[in-house]
Amino acid sequence: MKRFQYRLETVLDYKTQVLDNLKTEHAVIMQNVNKKQEQIRSLRQELNGYESEFDEIKEAGTAIESYRLFDMCIGRMEEIIDEEKERLKVLRKQEDQKKQEVIEAKVDTSRYEKLRERKFMEYQRAVAKADELFVEEFVSGNALRARRYQRRG
Repeated sequence: MKRFQYRLETVLDYKTQVLDNLKTEHAVIMQNVNKKQEQIRSLRQELNGYESEFDEIKEAGTAIESYRLFDMCIGRMEEIIDEEKERLKVLRKQEDQKKQEVIEAKVDTSRYEKLRERKFMEYQRAVAKADELFVEEFVSGNALRARRYQRRG
């Protein structure tokens, strides 16, 4: 019997390649999300530093210009953090969309893989049946030859 051949192998290969590409794109987006989260943490630490310095200056007493300077720095840092949080939301939305694409591609690819498995099982059953028929024909042919030989002899 001929060797197993899945007619949709090229389609499965293409679907697998698309899935791999989507997974790579998702990983890049996740890396960007993680970087953005780390950047926000860093900005918060910097903000905490400004706030603690401001508290020290308030206790020590200083010129009004220093108060205003710290107030402006703290206000600007809060604005920057808010902007970065918005960018993080956008990145998370992109990540969710890409994740959905990966899931859909995985489902699509798994359909072809399961169909391939089913076809391979059918092929194995057909091979087993063909082997069984061959053995039966061989055994019955030998038995027939043995009877003919006994009749002649």
